[in-house]
Amino acid sequence: MKRSTTTLRLAALASASALVLAACGGGDDSSDDKDKEVAKGDGEFVVGSLLPQTGSLAFLGPPEFAGVDLAVKEINAAGGVLGKDARHVKGDSGDTDSGIAPTETDKLIKAKSDVIVGAASSGVSMTVIDKILAAGVVQYSPANTSTDFDNGKYGKPDLYFRTAPSDILQGAVLANLLVQEGKQNVAILARQDSYGETLAAEVKKGLEAAGSKVAVTSFYGEKAPSYDAQIDEVAAAKPDAVLLIAFDETKKIIPQLVGKGVGPQDVATYFVDGNVADYSKESFAPQLKGVKGTVPGADAGDEFKKRLLEINPKLTDYSYAAESYDAVVTSALAAIAADNESGEAIAAELVEITKGGEKCTTFQQCADLLAEDKDIDYDGVSGPIEFGETGSPTSASIGIYEYDAKGTYKGVDYIAGDI
Repeated sequence: MKRSTTTLRLAALASASALVLAACGGGDDSSDDKDKEVAKGDGEFVVGSLLPQTGSLAFLGPPEFAGVDLAVKEINAAGGVLGKDARHVKGDSGDTDSGIAPTETDKLIKAKSDVIVGAASSGVSMTVIDKILAAGVVQYSPANTSTDFDNGKYGKPDLYFRTAPSDILQGAVLANLLVQEGKQNVAILARQDSYGETLAAEVKKGLEAAGSKVAVTSFYGEKAPSYDAQIDEVAAAKPDAVLLIAFDETKKIIPQLVGKGVGPQDVATYFVDGNVADYSKESFAPQLKGVKGTVPGADAGDEFKKRLLEINPKLTDYSYAAESYDAVVTSALAAIAADNESGEAIAAELVEITKGGEKCTTFQQCADLLAEDKDIDYDGVSGPIEFGETGSPTSASIGIYEYDAKGTYKGVDYIAGDI
């Protein structure tokens, strides 16, 4: 991947955060954990998916489910895991408002899931992580970006992993993008949850380090009946840019911003992964021309998208499909490396199969190397992965997307960075 001036400036903005994250990695505990006896599986590799079929992130569900289904299909076509076909059990994560994730999680655990792929929302994951880990099951999110998963009780070797990078990287890329485009007085309008608060803080850190100002940071509750007070704050700040950290409520917020004279055609507007979506059916679609947004993940390429369309021909969005696919593939490879498909056995091998060995890029290729008793380093469709001790990627890419007048978007750049 080409490393441009943008990438180099990003490194300067993100350096302080990177040092903080590295410090959370934690010593020699991993070697002690490797020596512990792990549970023995029942012989069948089962993937549960806890992904949004409903709720404020439902638009992310189709590509994520397609990624899981494609991985299971290709794993089985290559001979399965430890001599048996992999099995996929689906669950609906909903959102924190619906609160259905714990019940759905119980269903997935009862179905003998070894790995649960999800949730997409960091907030939803926080409602089920203790339940999943206590059951000895790997929780493996394709889209959690909150820094909370690298700190405190979860910032150590355990059963939690994610293919999406921490918002330390997305925040740095956003800040860098705003600075590059000359924005000096930025208003941030964000959800008041672990996702919104963390990402807003990381962007602010990067902007201020580069000499730009955050005019106002206004948070709204997930169940807010209106956004009038927050939008009034944004308008009063007279910003030269508005960063909207939101989910599906973007459809309500944009018209209100337009009504207050701080809509996308009045003030440069930026989105994040939670609201980079297809708005072509919305009345405000023409207003979005020129809006830019960031989504963690490399450009998966047309060939991967073609394979996804064979799973779901209706796909129009591919966000986090690659991350979902790689979560399943790496879990299956870890089970093979351990000769044991239990969650504990998979967790003990996931870090090792993503770095330091012989490079391989497909399940078949990697499985063949494992059959020869070789150490592997899986590089996936979502990027190099390279897990650190906290179960998060230590290097990743962030895509920058731009909207047209139809309310649809396309990638314009991909920024590589180390965390």
